[in-house]
Amino acid sequence: MNTTATLERLSALKLHGMERSLQSLLDTRLLAGLEGPELLTQLVDAEWDERKERRSSRLIRAACFRTATSLAELDFTGDRTLDRATIAQYADCRWVGAAEVFIITGPTGIGKSFLAQALGLQACLMGHATHYFNARKLFPTMRRLRVEGRYKRFIDRLAKIPVLILDDFGLEVLEPEDRLALFEIIEDRAGKMATIIASQVPVSLWHERIGEPTVADAICDRLTHRAIRFDMKGESRRKLPPNSQKSTPPPKEVLEANLPPQ
Repeated sequence: MNTTATLERLSALKLHGMERSLQSLLDTRLLAGLEGPELLTQLVDAEWDERKERRSSRLIRAACFRTATSLAELDFTGDRTLDRATIAQYADCRWVGAAEVFIITGPTGIGKSFLAQALGLQACLMGHATHYFNARKLFPTMRRLRVEGRYKRFIDRLAKIPVLILDDFGLEVLEPEDRLALFEIIEDRAGKMATIIASQVPVSLWHERIGEPTVADAICDRLTHRAIRFDMKGESRRKLPPNSQKSTPPPKEVLEANLPPQ
């Protein structure tokens, strides 16, 4: 076997997983001990793993998470009513294909955003495109896009994202154009794409925060019907020691360019 030529061709074909695996076998002098089928299996597996990891990394970067969190980092101690067995049901991300809605509520600092982003990161690891938005930034962005004539394209792209996370929902009463935008988002996704909403406002007050009763009824009905609910309780996790939770610097302000392409 002309291994140098083979490595060059694997690189040219962008089969980098195979290339690295073959190079490691050469470096460790283990190549001679492998039969043809065994070698092929190892190289194909290496390429498969490489591509899966690259896709996951791309999806995580594109998701614009505020913090790097995972289900493995969730803290089930204390009185937050967060149950390990319940969370374990959602680790395989079947909820993405089922277009489920998660509603995570509770007082400030309890870990709502942490849980929402951990579910989103797990979805990325399982190959599902995800995008995180803070509601207080999303609605002003959509207003700007209306003025610039790019609103419809943005809404269409939102509708196609398999997992949409809307954080800090309901902190302010929505402006008329914002509640209509929210209705469009929820209407487009209902029964088609998974949505995660985190809010420190109880669901019983969402009508008040959305505003106009008819629109509020339509939005709340689509969100709360069959939703998976986490009503978290307990003391703020921000009172814990500084290094008790992993975090990363917040990303730049979310722009429409960060959304997955059409």
